Amino acid sequence: MKLKFRLLLLAIVLACNISSGVSKEKPNIIWLMAEDIGQDIECYGMPAVKTPNLNKLAEGGMMFTNCFCTNPICSPSRSAMMTGTHQLKINAHHHRSNRDVPLPSGIKPFTYHLRKAGYTCIIGNEHVMKKGRKIDCNFKHRAIGEWDGKKNVGLFDKTDTFLPEDQPFFAQIQLVVTHRGDWWDEIRAQSKHPVNPDEVVLPPYMADHPTVRLDWAKYLDQMEYMDHEVGLIIEDLKKKGMYENTVIIFIGDNGRCNIFGKGYLHDPGLHIPLIVNWPDGIKPNQVKDEVVSTTDITATILDLAGIEVPCYMTGKSFLNQNFEREYVFSARDLWDEILEKSRSLSTDKYKYIRNDMPEVPWDSHQAYLEFYRPAVHVMRGLKFDGKLNENEALFFSKNKPVEELYDLETDPYELNNLANYPEYKTILGKLRRNCREIEIEMAPLDTTFHPIVPASVDILEWVKYKYPLEYLEMLNGKEIGFQKYARMYKQQIVKQNNKNK
Repeated sequence: MKLKFRLLLLAIVLACNISSGVSKEKPNIIWLMAEDIGQDIECYGMPAVKTPNLNKLAEGGMMFTNCFCTNPICSPSRSAMMTGTHQLKINAHHHRSNRDVPLPSGIKPFTYHLRKAGYTCIIGNEHVMKKGRKIDCNFKHRAIGEWDGKKNVGLFDKTDTFLPEDQPFFAQIQLVVTHRGDWWDEIRAQSKHPVNPDEVVLPPYMADHPTVRLDWAKYLDQMEYMDHEVGLIIEDLKKKGMYENTVIIFIGDNGRCNIFGKGYLHDPGLHIPLIVNWPDGIKPNQVKDEVVSTTDITATILDLAGIEVPCYMTGKSFLNQNFEREYVFSARDLWDEILEKSRSLSTDKYKYIRNDMPEVPWDSHQAYLEFYRPAVHVMRGLKFDGKLNENEALFFSKNKPVEELYDLETDPYELNNLANYPEYKTILGKLRRNCREIEIEMAPLDTTFHPIVPASVDILEWVKYKYPLEYLEMLNGKEIGFQKYARMYKQQIVKQNNKNK
């Protein structure tokens, strides 16, 4: 009876949101997950960048303005999305930890439910960089195989290619090009119209410096390359006659990898694009202002497939006419060698952040990021020379505030912390209580902690010792290439081990 009610409710919801020619077949679903991006797309108003394919998807469907992830770092965020359950609840909140620990009893990846309902689940695609097969979840899993949560921990059925006989299918495709990588310069060099650094518009907390402008331009070059990959996937769907009945969901896995972005609970780290397009199903030109969590996307996918959303999921289908979310609860914990504990609430108007370890600064000199954030290196030098203004110097504060409160309508760049303003005492108290209440609700079902010490820590120290001139170039804002030196370091270790045998 409950299932019949759900199906009836879904039909009513779709009648309100979708066009008259609704397909009676289960839709195919493609989840495009671009890495490390904010709402830095042309249709969201980002200057200097051209993203025609994403623009068309947005024009032909829904574009959400208030989607937030539950963690600003890839693996905890992806773990939450893979289960539809907040990463704290499933003890997956520490970056790349607990990879040997099964999910808590009763918790399943959402692909388990899709496969039971007859969906072919596919990871990756042949049209995108590195095949788009990244999973990166903080629990025991394998890419391909069956799932029972114990001996069998496979998430998908196959890789790369969706065919007519796979229908209905679900495909999760990672668009890695936007992730910081040694390929950024090559992508820019190959572009027929590289983004002009003079045309980019920087946030006011970033110094207006040629290196900073060029780094931002290179980021937008990757966005344009990624948009081309989206076009190739759409073209493939059309050639195979599957485009009309395929739901395409486009998001970022977390915010852009730059100052106050990836790794931080501020808007550049949490606030991501969400575009949903379905030619057979969704009305065009819808701009949606509802507050949405990334775990809600997981629940919505099950809803689209006609599957009842499991009670353990903390996400809710935003297709449900009764969907309502006041805020998104997000958390930041271990990231590589930097142990942190911060919590936040994002609403359509306010951002509340509680820093339980204020002694850990925002600029914590994390080894991996030292290779990939030229803006940080340049701005450190400018700060030393006393050439940063108050907004630009904020990121380099020695400590974080214990609490932060921002009015996102009047202060979208989160420069004016209202936590100590008497007139905001009531709002601060409410959000503080809400944050504590939901943190208790999301308490981990297991407290196992198996962290992994990243090789980047040793690699950075090795570069300082073996290649001091190159390290000096890095401090001056040049990306010397992490993967290059990681390979060289590994070769030296192998050589040394062979010598010691």
